Amino acid sequence: MTSHCANPDCAVPLRLLRDGRLYQFEVRPQAADVAIASAKPSRSLSHFWLCGECSSKLTLVFDQLKAVVVKPCVAA
Repeated sequence: MTSHCANPDCAVPLRLLRDGRLYQFEVRPQAADVAIASAKPSRSLSHFWLCGECSSKLTLVFDQLKAVVVKPCVAA
């Protein structure tokens, strides 16, 4: 779990989940890592949180190469 806003430009501590948005990403090892480690691929869940102010204009996306990336929200 995280203890502060995932936006690197923000330092708001996590006190209440309702004061922002919680993200959960399933992290899977790359194929080469799986072949070295074992025959069965493992996976894990990682949690990230954006504070209320950041979550109103930003979102989090998972990039296999860069991990979690903060991006601006796209207007609908």
